[in-house]
Amino acid sequence: MWELLEPLVADPPRRFRSPGRCRYPARACLEGILFVLYTDTPWLQVPYRELGLPSGETCRRRLEEWSARGLLPAALAVLQQQLARAERLDWSRVIVDASLVDAKKGAKRSRARSTAAPAAATTSP
Repeated sequence: MWELLEPLVADPPRRFRSPGRCRYPARACLEGILFVLYTDTPWLQVPYRELGLPSGETCRRRLEEWSARGLLPAALAVLQQQLARAERLDWSRVIVDASLVDAKKGAKRSRARSTAAPAAATTSP
Protein backbone atom coordinates (compact mmCIF):
# COMPACT_ATOMS: atom_id res chain seq x y z
CA MET A 1 0.00 0.00 0.00
CA TRP A 2 2.85 2.38 0.78
CA GLU A 3 4.06 2.20 -2.83
CA LEU A 4 0.70 3.65 -3.92
CA LEU A 5 0.54 6.31 -1.21
CA GLU A 6 4.16 7.47 -1.33
CA PRO A 7 3.82 9.66 -4.46
CA LEU A 8 0.76 11.37 -2.96
CA VAL A 9 2.37 12.38 0.33
CA ALA A 10 5.83 13.22 -1.01
CA ASP A 11 7.50 16.14 0.72
CA PRO A 12 7.91 19.43 -1.13
CA PRO A 13 11.49 20.16 -2.25
CA ARG A 14 13.77 21.80 0.30
CA ARG A 15 14.97 25.34 -0.18
CA PHE A 16 18.53 25.75 -1.38
CA ARG A 17 19.39 28.54 1.04
CA SER A 18 18.44 28.12 4.67
CA PRO A 19 16.77 24.74 4.19
CA GLY A 20 16.15 24.29 7.92
CA ARG A 21 16.07 20.94 9.66
CA CYS A 22 15.41 17.77 7.73
CA ARG A 23 11.79 16.67 7.87
CA TYR A 24 10.71 13.36 9.27
CA PRO A 25 9.89 10.85 6.54
CA ALA A 26 6.28 10.90 5.37
CA ARG A 27 5.90 7.20 6.13
CA ALA A 28 6.89 7.69 9.78
CA CYS A 29 4.39 10.54 10.10
CA LEU A 30 1.67 8.42 8.51
CA GLU A 31 2.41 5.63 10.99
CA GLY A 32 2.11 8.14 13.85
CA ILE A 33 -1.21 9.42 12.49
CA LEU A 34 -2.54 5.88 12.14
CA PHE A 35 -1.36 5.08 15.68
CA VAL A 36 -3.36 8.02 17.04
CA LEU A 37 -6.44 7.09 15.02
CA TYR A 38 -6.26 3.41 15.98
CA THR A 39 -5.52 3.83 19.70
CA ASP A 40 -7.41 7.10 20.30
CA THR A 41 -4.31 8.48 22.02
CA PRO A 42 -4.12 12.28 22.32
CA TRP A 43 -1.52 13.85 20.02
CA LEU A 44 0.63 15.07 22.90
CA GLN A 45 0.72 11.65 24.58
CA VAL A 46 2.06 9.59 21.68
CA PRO A 47 4.94 7.43 23.03
CA TYR A 48 7.11 8.42 20.10
CA ARG A 49 10.47 7.54 21.59
CA GLU A 50 9.36 4.02 22.45
CA LEU A 51 7.79 3.47 19.01
CA GLY A 52 10.45 5.24 16.95
CA LEU A 53 7.92 7.73 15.55
CA PRO A 54 7.94 11.51 15.22
CA SER A 55 6.26 13.35 18.08
CA GLY A 56 2.48 13.54 18.11
CA GLU A 57 2.64 17.27 17.41
CA THR A 58 4.77 16.67 14.31
CA CYS A 59 2.30 14.04 13.08
CA ARG A 60 -0.64 16.39 13.72
CA ARG A 61 1.04 19.22 11.78
CA ARG A 62 1.79 16.88 8.88
CA LEU A 63 -1.85 15.74 8.85
CA GLU A 64 -2.96 19.39 8.69
CA GLU A 65 -0.47 20.05 5.89
CA TRP A 66 -1.73 17.09 3.89
CA SER A 67 -5.33 18.16 4.47
CA ALA A 68 -4.58 21.70 3.29
CA ARG A 69 -2.89 20.33 0.16
CA GLY A 70 -5.95 18.17 -0.57
CA LEU A 71 -4.07 14.90 -0.33
CA LEU A 72 -6.43 13.02 1.96
CA PRO A 73 -9.29 12.61 -0.56
CA ALA A 74 -6.79 11.36 -3.14
CA ALA A 75 -5.26 8.90 -0.66
CA LEU A 76 -8.70 7.65 0.33
CA ALA A 77 -9.60 7.14 -3.33
CA VAL A 78 -6.45 5.05 -3.85
CA LEU A 79 -7.22 2.96 -0.78
CA GLN A 80 -10.84 2.46 -1.86
CA GLN A 81 -9.72 1.29 -5.30
CA GLN A 82 -7.31 -1.22 -3.77
CA LEU A 83 -9.94 -2.53 -1.36
CA ALA A 84 -12.51 -2.77 -4.15
CA ARG A 85 -10.10 -4.77 -6.31
CA ALA A 86 -9.49 -7.14 -3.39
CA GLU A 87 -13.28 -7.29 -2.74
CA ARG A 88 -12.71 -6.16 0.85
CA LEU A 89 -15.15 -3.21 0.91
CA ASP A 90 -18.24 -3.70 3.06
CA TRP A 91 -20.68 -0.96 2.03
CA SER A 92 -23.28 -2.25 4.51
CA ARG A 93 -21.33 -0.50 7.27
CA VAL A 94 -21.38 2.98 5.71
CA ILE A 95 -22.54 5.79 7.98
CA VAL A 96 -23.54 9.23 6.77
CA ASP A 97 -22.78 11.86 9.36
CA ALA A 98 -24.46 15.26 9.34
CA SER A 99 -21.06 16.93 9.53
CA LEU A 100 -20.24 15.46 6.11
CA VAL A 101 -23.49 16.44 4.37
CA ASP A 102 -23.92 20.04 3.26
CA ALA A 103 -26.92 21.87 4.66
CA LYS A 104 -28.02 24.17 1.87
CA LYS A 105 -29.01 27.65 2.91
CA GLY A 106 -32.51 28.57 1.89
CA ALA A 107 -33.61 24.96 1.46
CA LYS A 108 -37.29 24.30 2.08
CA ARG A 109 -38.19 22.49 5.26
CA SER A 110 -39.54 19.00 5.12
CA ARG A 111 -43.33 18.71 5.29
CA ALA A 112 -43.08 15.42 7.16
CA ARG A 113 -44.16 15.68 10.77
CA SER A 114 -41.95 14.24 13.43
CA THR A 115 -43.46 11.54 15.64
CA ALA A 116 -41.04 12.42 18.43
CA ALA A 117 -42.40 15.94 18.98
CA PRO A 118 -45.64 15.00 20.86
CA ALA A 119 -43.80 12.50 23.05
CA ALA A 120 -41.07 14.99 23.88
CA ALA A 121 -43.59 17.72 24.74
CA THR A 122 -45.36 15.62 27.37
CA THR A 123 -43.76 14.17 30.43
CA SER A 124 -45.37 11.46 32.45
CA PRO A 125 -44.44 10.80 36.07
